[in-house]
Order: sequence, then C-alpha cells, then structure tokens
Amino acid sequence: MTETAPQPPKFRERPRRVTVLGSTGSVGRNTVELLAADPDSYQVEALVAHKNAALLAEQARRLGARCAVVADDTHFGELKAALAGSGIATGAGAAAVVEAAARPSDWVMAAIVGAAGLAPTMEAVRRGVLVALANKEALVCAGALVTDEAARRGARLLPVDSEHNAIFQVFAFDQRAAIERIILTASGGPFLKRSDSEMENATPEQAVAHPNWRMGAKISVDSATMMNKGLEIIEAHHLFALPSDRLDVVVHPQSVVHGLVCYSDGSVLAQLGSPDMRTPIANALGWPERIGAPSPRLDLAKVAQLTFEAPDPKRFPALRLARAALAAGPGAPVVLNAANEVAVASFLDRRIGFLDIARVVERTLDALPDARVASLDDVYALDGEARVAARRVIGNGLGVRA
Repeated sequence: MTETAPQPPKFRERPRRVTVLGSTGSVGRNTVELLAADPDSYQVEALVAHKNAALLAEQARRLGARCAVVADDTHFGELKAALAGSGIATGAGAAAVVEAAARPSDWVMAAIVGAAGLAPTMEAVRRGVLVALANKEALVCAGALVTDEAARRGARLLPVDSEHNAIFQVFAFDQRAAIERIILTASGGPFLKRSDSEMENATPEQAVAHPNWRMGAKISVDSATMMNKGLEIIEAHHLFALPSDRLDVVVHPQSVVHGLVCYSDGSVLAQLGSPDMRTPIANALGWPERIGAPSPRLDLAKVAQLTFEAPDPKRFPALRLARAALAAGPGAPVVLNAANEVAVASFLDRRIGFLDIARVVERTLDALPDARVASLDDVYALDGEARVAARRVIGNGLGVRA
C-alpha cells in the first residue's frame, strides 16, 4: 500500500457497476443480498461461482447480471440451460473467470477461495478499480505483487475481512507516523478454554462449531487453530505497510470489537459491531459513502461484558508459524498457506488429528526453504510444491489415524 491515504473516486457513478467473484460462497451470498436490496444503485456486470450452477443462475436472473461464469466447466451445461432465453452471457473454466474479472465494472468483490482466486483478483487490480478483498490468498501468497500492481494501476484495495475492514475504518492513512501499532481481535474459536487432551481428540464437528460466526468448514477450522489470525497478520502487513512487531493479536471471545489502532498520543480507536459479515461488506460496497445493511444493531447493555486476553502461543502455535513465515521472506507464506490447506482438508477427512494441523505446517515449512516469488507463476509453482511436501509429511505417518 502506498504511504498516502486511499483516495475515494472523484464521483460515484449511479448505478455502480459491480462484479462478484465467488457469488455463491458465504461472502458472495451476503454481497448478493445487499445488491438485491438496492437494485437501482447497482448494475451487475458479472457473477462467478465455482460449481453451484443452479444458485448462480438464480442470482444472475435476480440481479439482472450481464454475465455468469462457472469455474468448473463440467457444470457449464447446467448453467447454460438454466439461463436459456435470459440474454445473460455464460462461460466456464479458469480463463472465463479471468475474463469476467476483466469486464468493465467499477467495483469487484474478490471472494473466490484459494489459489483459484489469485489470477482474477490480479486482473481486477490491473483495471485500476475498487477491489473488495475477501480472498486471503491474494495477500498471503502474493501480497507484494498485488499491492505493487495496485499502486501502479491506481486500484483501491478495500479489505472485507471483519478485522481488516475494522482497522481500515479507523486507520489514519494521512497520519501514518502517529500510528504505533494495530490490534486484530480473535474470538479464540470453540477450543479457547478446552484442555490439551480435548484439543488432541477434537472432532471435525467440534472444530467447525464456531461460537459467534457462521462460516465454511475450512475457515472455521482455521479459527479453531487460530491460523486464520496468523494469515490475517500477513494480510495486515501488506494492507497497512506495518512490520510484524507492530501487528498485535488479542483474544476477544465476544467478537464485538473487531480491530483497534493505537496512536502516539495514547488514543486507541476501535471499530465495534455485531458479528455479521454484512457490515464489512456494506462498508466496502458503499465506500467512500456508507450504505444501509440489515445487520443486527449492537446493544452494549445487552452484551454487558467485553473481555480480552493474550493468545496462548503454546496452545495455538499457528500464530508463531505465521510470524516466522512473514519474517522468512515472500515464499514462506505461500508454503504456510498451502500446507495449512492440505492439513485442514486431511483433518476434516479424519486422517490426522486437530493438533496435527500445526505440526504438518511446521514440518512443511522446515522442508522447503524460502523461494523467490516474482510472479503469479512463481506462486502457483511454489504452492504446488508445498502441497506435495505437506502430503508427504502426512503420508510419512504424522498423526495419521486408522
């Protein structure tokens, strides 16, 4: 990110032309809900989904989208049939996803999960538009590539993760020298108060039962291991151009305070709200204005108590691993992310235990030295190498269950 504050557009076109990459996922569905609530303010250029052709077609018709693309081309026939006679253009496959990101929109929601979201996100950045970032991999695996390209093209990166969006709202970009540190909050997940023995024997069902947020299985497990917070440290480093030692994490089980910025005069500015993803999505969708959202309104008297504590680095080693990867160089976060994805998938398949997730990640990081990452091709190559290495670690018997 550049040293100056992100500048809003000189004017806001009405309707704002939008594209949603990942429209059938959790963030995408919430974005579609907000768009549908105010159809006169938005013109939907393109919607992209992975394979849920039925829901994608329903969304495209509801919003009057000009184009709908399914990434998994085996579902193209279903999508084409569902949109027959609608006048909505259709496409399928990885190239079509990138083409959808290249279509003429003013605002792009980048919410495709995993490495598949890197190329279309970068395509949107290259167009110099407002890019709402909900894809962690874009900054974890290619942070410098994305932010450098955004600076060159004049694109504005608008964070959608609740924590980064909170920081974005209270971060004085034009007074960067006065900022001492930022603090990301973590709920602690479902195992915050569980014993080591209970965590060792935790089931996938227990790990995905988040106490506050409704999320997909993978990100729910990341919350339980606190790897999500480790990945967010890396994201924050790129979004706000701050070193690791000025990026703190505090456990806040109520998930009401989402992020804080500490200033040199002793002031601490925080963003608060009910745990509902429609709030940060609405903030990004309307920026630089504020728009309405149906999120539950925060009632502090009803909440009654807000508590905070330092994370336990022994019980949650993912934070240490993420900081080490950030310090190691641009390649290590790619390895961290890929190994974690493999390990989480293996845990959900009951092949390894819950605490084995961090062990797999650490051994994979040890096995692969930091590598040069100068292009998306470098990211893809290293990502693939890391996945092979992580599967090898698991295959060699680490925590494998009968």
